[in-house]
Amino acid sequence: MDTYELIRSRRKTLALELTRDGRLLVRAPVRLAKREIDRFVAAHEDWIARHLAKQAACPPLPPPDSPETEVLKARAKAVLPGKVAYWSQVMGVQPTGIKITTAKKRYGSCNSRHSLCFSCYLMRCPEEAVDLVVVHELCHIREMNHGPGFYALLERYLPDWKERKKLLH
Repeated sequence: MDTYELIRSRRKTLALELTRDGRLLVRAPVRLAKREIDRFVAAHEDWIARHLAKQAACPPLPPPDSPETEVLKARAKAVLPGKVAYWSQVMGVQPTGIKITTAKKRYGSCNSRHSLCFSCYLMRCPEEAVDLVVVHELCHIREMNHGPGFYALLERYLPDWKERKKLLH
């Protein structure tokens, strides 16, 4: 990949990010040589190509207007607490709270105090994908990372989580 946008900061590692509009961002430490960055990008060409193809196959939904956002918020407030209660009981975990937001980049999060946050835009996804996000965030109550233990837990409750993940848009 020849073209990318380089963002230097006081970080210690290199990272790749594909934006929704298909631009490749490379985040790099301030003092790292350009040739090292180019080498890193070249080493990840397969990953970049795979994700660009995935993006092209599933274009993002148009951003919702204000009335649609309000409908999605209302639906999230009606649906998500019940799903969280159900899966909490199945998994034997208890979140400290649930919040509905208008986050555009992530469907859910779990903080260190075990409070869950969900984007109302999750309601644009199929129910199987919604359940995946709920279970994913509840797994973080036990495993606050994305290590092997986290994925073993996710697999235990949703053996088909990889298929469900493909339904997220």
